[in-house]
Amino acid sequence: MSKKITPYKDSDLNKKKQVEQMFDTISTNYDGLNRVISFGIDVKWRKKVVKLVGSTNPNSVLDIATGTGDLAISLAGTGASQVIGLDLSEGMLAVGRKKIAEKGLSERIEMVQGDSEALPFEDNSFDAITVAFGVRNFEDLEKGLSEIHRILKPGGIFVVLETSVPTKFPFKQGYHFYTKNLLPVIGKLFSKDKVAYSYLSESAAAFPYGENFNNILRKTGFINVEDKPQTMGVATIYTASK
Repeated sequence: MSKKITPYKDSDLNKKKQVEQMFDTISTNYDGLNRVISFGIDVKWRKKVVKLVGSTNPNSVLDIATGTGDLAISLAGTGASQVIGLDLSEGMLAVGRKKIAEKGLSERIEMVQGDSEALPFEDNSFDAITVAFGVRNFEDLEKGLSEIHRILKPGGIFVVLETSVPTKFPFKQGYHFYTKNLLPVIGKLFSKDKVAYSYLSESAAAFPYGENFNNILRKTGFINVEDKPQTMGVATIYTASK
């Protein structure tokens, strides 16, 4: 199991509420800052996720922890007739709805506020489900994954894009220096919230990546589980089915 990391440790609120408030706070700067802190490589990673989903010719797609909708917008390119983006933060969704409207995709993409651990959908509802940089924010990881398994159709694909920690020299040392010392400073410059980006780096380091996460996916019922490290292990794409 992953170590529980919360953004604002002096708060009486649970992790879920803290994460919601944190993303509300940084929502207007989130897209630009993502490009800076990942050096734009996150765009390439998301394209790989879309390609994996598109190869299955899905009719219905759900993007959980959709944030400002970057991945949901790209998933519209798979030809799916239904694309839904779900997120806990209304602030992030508001930014996403504006982007979707500007691209003329409001009729094709629906943005829904909801809890990943209590998904408001019936069993076997979606051909494909994605989560990009969101599973580490689940308050109860196994509960969230079990909910995803419940609403995924038999034979459907589940794709996770998440940060991971490089294991080889010198990438491991460089990654730790960057996330511990530089990322919070960059975050504060852009969003005025150093705590938020300290949390993001801490939660990434604590997340059970690689085979550890594969085993959790299998434990919650997924099959055909695979992990594909990206960019020297800085991120990993996981695929699974039901």
